[in-house]
Amino acid sequence: MNKLSLATAAALLAASAMQPALARDDKHLLPIQDVLDSADAQGKLGDDVKLHFSTQPQPAIAKTLGGDSSNAKTNAANKSDEEACRWAMLTALMKLQAKARTLGADAVVDIKSNYRNVPFESATEYECHAGAIMAGVSLRATYAKLK
Repeated sequence: MNKLSLATAAALLAASAMQPALARDDKHLLPIQDVLDSADAQGKLGDDVKLHFSTQPQPAIAKTLGGDSSNAKTNAANKSDEEACRWAMLTALMKLQAKARTLGADAVVDIKSNYRNVPFESATEYECHAGAIMAGVSLRATYAKLK
C-alpha cells in the first residue's frame, strides 16, 4: 500500500470513529390502562397494594413509609415498542408492589415516570424509551398506609 492510500485509509478510519453511535432511543407516552388491563397484569399485580398515579386524586393517607424508584428494562428484540414497553411498565409496577408489601404499605401513591431523572406526571400515561434491543421504564413513588 502506498503512503497516500495508507494516509487516506487512516483519515477515513479516524473520521468514522468520531461519528456518534446511532443507537435508537425512542420516547413513547403510552396508556397506563393498557398495562393494567393486560392478561399479564391480571395474573401478576395483586389487589392488596393499590396503585395511584401522580395526577389522580390521591387517597387519604394515614402514614407515608418513604419513597423509592423502580427501574425495569426488557428485551425488545422481536417485539413492538408498545409490547416491550408494556412489559417493562408491568415489571416496574410489580417491583413497587413487592417493596410496598415488605414495608407493610397498602398503597403506592404519587407514581410518576422518572426516566433519566426527568419527572413526567400523568394519571393516564407513562413514559417508556425503546431501542433496537432494550426498552425501559423508570418510576418514582411513595409507599403509604391508607386511612
